[in-house]
Amino acid sequence: MRVITQQELGGPEVLTVADAPAPRPLPTEVLVRVRAIGLNPLEARLRAGEFPLLGKPPFVLGWDISGVVDEAPQTWRFRPGDEVFGMPLFPRVAGGYAELVSAPALHLVRKPAGLSHVEAAALPIVGLTAWQGLVDLAGVTEGDRVLIHGGGGGVGHVAIQIAKALGAHVITTAGESKRTFVEGLGADEVIDYTAVDFAEVVRDVDVVLDTIGGHTVERSLGVLRPGGHLVTAVAEDDPALAATFEAAGMRFSGVAVDPDPVALRGLVDLVERGELRVHVQETFPFERVADAHRLLDAGHLRGKLVLTV
Repeated sequence: MRVITQQELGGPEVLTVADAPAPRPLPTEVLVRVRAIGLNPLEARLRAGEFPLLGKPPFVLGWDISGVVDEAPQTWRFRPGDEVFGMPLFPRVAGGYAELVSAPALHLVRKPAGLSHVEAAALPIVGLTAWQGLVDLAGVTEGDRVLIHGGGGGVGHVAIQIAKALGAHVITTAGESKRTFVEGLGADEVIDYTAVDFAEVVRDVDVVLDTIGGHTVERSLGVLRPGGHLVTAVAEDDPALAATFEAAGMRFSGVAVDPDPVALRGLVDLVERGELRVHVQETFPFERVADAHRLLDAGHLRGKLVLTV
């Protein structure tokens, strides 16, 4: 099979297509013939060596996959021919940038017929992050006021839709160029962060979902109502920041996303009810992974990027 690997840390040019032995599924695993691969900013950071989650190269990046079960030798959950998608093994090495991936069956769910492989591959990491942050950690309910930082990005654009499906009033920060996009997803209020300071105009928020990090997290303290809850997908390992929020009578949580078939099925349910769609800004063929990573490095994406296999 073909994989996308790297022998050294660096820019997008270090990613190369190579031949590798096909994996063999262990008991409770399935072999998936991959049709599409979702790309995430985390992978660009790992490629560049910003933190050593995967150790030293060579390694194969990637977790978000959608495809067809090729082999299911010792599991009752799927059969060959089933269309599935998911985020296997995260944050351990899954080798998702490949034509074949061996994955725990429990980390996958059936792909709904109305969702293409490209759309399905774009959903797991961003969808699970948003779900685990808003549903599992924050417990958003009808009538809550929710502020989502970075509403036009991968996690943000899914989070807007999940919050709306839960009955929340959704405020989001986004550049003016993304206003129409996030309003179309259901955002009730859009704050152009390039022109307006959110900390000056937002008050009495029940939940903040942060996808930006840095000073944005600290400055979100002032927009929360007493007892409000900030959930961050970026600054989850900051005890000092957590202590600051707790001292002010607020709750602080970091969401470190993990494989979750229950949440994946929840996302599928929203898709099938027409309450969630994942936006793919651009697709790239497998061989053009370096071009896709250049866009990841540039940032300011609208939704997701996907490789087709």
